[in-house]
Amino acid sequence: MKTLVSYDIVEDKVRRKVFEACKDYGLSHVQYSLFFGHLTQNRREELFQRLRRIIGRREGKVLICPICDKDMRLLKTIEVSAAMPEEAVEASVSYSGRPRKKARAG
Repeated sequence: MKTLVSYDIVEDKVRRKVFEACKDYGLSHVQYSLFFGHLTQNRREELFQRLRRIIGRREGKVLICPICDKDMRLLKTIEVSAAMPEEAVEASVSYSGRPRKKARAG
């Protein structure tokens, strides 16, 4: 199942360890404190336990969110790059799901 991992960790050393743990589990670094990838339920639980040990009693928060295939089909993204020409911005918007049929009136 696809998994989203987000974290907000105060200490740099702890944050680096969380980052490395997510990489060790094969997750892709999407944004500063956001990872995404495929994890089984067991691997997700292993990662949870590892991150819990890393954080210990230090200030921070981690969110591990499984995402089902049905929800993945509804994923929408917008990506704009500083080097991207204005007319290419509209083309960079993607929608993973199927277009919905318009509802009939009446």
